[in-house]
Amino acid sequence: FRVRGALSAHPRQRCGAARLFLFHWPLSEQQPAMLRQTFRRGRATAGLARRGAYGEGAAADQRPCLAEPSAPRRRPFAAAAGGAPQTVDTSWLQSRAPDSTNYLSMTLNAKVYDVCRVTDLTAAPKLSAVTGNKCFLKREDQQPVFSFKLRGAYNRIVNLSAEDKAKGICACSAGNHAQGVAFSATHLDVSAKIFMPRTTPQIKVDAVRGFANAKSEVILVGDNYDEAYAATMACMEAEGRVLVHPFNDPHVIAGQGTIGQEILAQTTKENVEYVFCCVGGGGLAAGIGMFLKSVRPNIKVIGVEAADAPGMHDSLKAGKVVELASVGLFADGAAVRKVGDETFRLCQMALDEVVTVSTDEICGAIKFGFIDTRVVLEPAGALAVAGMVKYSKEHKLTGKTMVAISSGANMDFDRLRFVSERADTSETLIAVEIPERAGAFIELYRHIYPRNVTEFSYRISGDPASIFMSFQAGSPEDKDIVLEGLTKSGFGHKDLANNELAKTHLRHLVGGRAPAKMTEEEVLFRFEFPERPGSLLRFLEALPADFNVSLFHYRSHGADVGRVLVALQVPLKLRPKLREYLDFLTSNGYTWREETENEVYSHFLLEPVDYNTSGRSRPRKPPPLTFSSGEI
Repeated sequence: FRVRGALSAHPRQRCGAARLFLFHWPLSEQQPAMLRQTFRRGRATAGLARRGAYGEGAAADQRPCLAEPSAPRRRPFAAAAGGAPQTVDTSWLQSRAPDSTNYLSMTLNAKVYDVCRVTDLTAAPKLSAVTGNKCFLKREDQQPVFSFKLRGAYNRIVNLSAEDKAKGICACSAGNHAQGVAFSATHLDVSAKIFMPRTTPQIKVDAVRGFANAKSEVILVGDNYDEAYAATMACMEAEGRVLVHPFNDPHVIAGQGTIGQEILAQTTKENVEYVFCCVGGGGLAAGIGMFLKSVRPNIKVIGVEAADAPGMHDSLKAGKVVELASVGLFADGAAVRKVGDETFRLCQMALDEVVTVSTDEICGAIKFGFIDTRVVLEPAGALAVAGMVKYSKEHKLTGKTMVAISSGANMDFDRLRFVSERADTSETLIAVEIPERAGAFIELYRHIYPRNVTEFSYRISGDPASIFMSFQAGSPEDKDIVLEGLTKSGFGHKDLANNELAKTHLRHLVGGRAPAKMTEEEVLFRFEFPERPGSLLRFLEALPADFNVSLFHYRSHGADVGRVLVALQVPLKLRPKLREYLDFLTSNGYTWREETENEVYSHFLLEPVDYNTSGRSRPRKPPPLTFSSGEI
């Protein structure tokens, strides 16, 4: 291989000789010196080859690109970025020995490729545009179990002795690790007992059972991970099975570290400066971090955790392993109360920083990942992407080369509604006060237009009227322009972007029951219309000015049809005009249905009123005009 590298006509192929040496020789403490000697011998061999095999009179374009320094068109052995001759930086490797050399050797000798594939390193143009950097995604969602967990689980099991394999294995997981263990046990024909909490989504339970062999069993026990783990420990002691830990095991850590090896092999044309890893228990970050720092210590390795599960962040800050009182479950694949003692020790050495990201930032990262790959990452699988976006903005980084590990795509389908709701980082959620008078609605809307209004909720309650709405701004500056325009027009407003109560609950509860005296002569309609740019504006502009709007609810769901619920106060003498308005909407492709007699309307949106002597439940309530314009 030295001859191959020495005779190569390209500097990066010469670097390939060194990579072969580094990646395939078991390391000892003396080998950094051996590595430097090999580089020197390789360069000497190249000189002999140039003078002998090619001859002094050979044409320049026939010679290997190993010319003397005086020849500017050919470079000596150098770093990929160019420059003077360099030796490999082994300072980090030597200073952290024997941990660094041991884990490097274990990673290079990991047997993961019996079942794992070398996943793609995909360019991410949308993320690159958003961050201003050159971004790549390491696609661990391409593994047979759709996450990186197969690497560590298989490497642990395959390295068991024949005696331990005969005893069988046990594991505890609520998701991806369980799938990795089941898949590995089937491939190696090993008996496995896999414990999962009873609260685990059925889709994940079914996936684990689908990978398991006839010798294995999936056991649902306990209401949380801790109770399931206690059952796993009891099984291990009673049956003598071997535990396959999800993160706090050297073979598991080394198996995850093979991702770092692949990143370097796939980026010979790039100068990677940052690698972002999700952190749950710490196995992935420890494995990748130890490998990259041993081989390319100039690369910054950044761990990323959910803000409501910052186990590694808090532990590194405290200088010891910290057990969290509770963790959030949105990024359930990384929701760990206590990181491993071994992973903590290694992350202390290998991680440059740990950042935390919010639920909304995770949802935004899922959207970015989908745009660039057409794959829907699970929340934990998108942590690194979210961290890369946040880190770039906070540190104002541009022009850098970054890699984020997209670590899993076992998404629960039922979560997509929530993710879609929270993923739009361009959406601005505000509360606005407007005068309770005819025409105020359209005046407010014109301040937003032509920006897309994604939500609009209102129920009559008094003067001024309170509106709950959201719109999509083109940029932070564009958002400021809209808010300044509202202020100048006398529309008071509050930015609700960071109000979790408003985003999670109040947006669905705005309005409630209106006072009886304010809902006389009120009629309620549902409208549907083609969801095209400007459709909502045209709907509002067509509303007769002498109709008072007493309820309005609209929410964009990305469908091809827009749906609006509207209550109008229409005196009896204006009912013919209402009929004309409805006919106009029908002729323009809008469909409608009157809901004035719907029991839900009277139960939840109208104040209870005592029956009067005439038997009417509400004063001056006109009879329904009709029920609908057609199917709706």
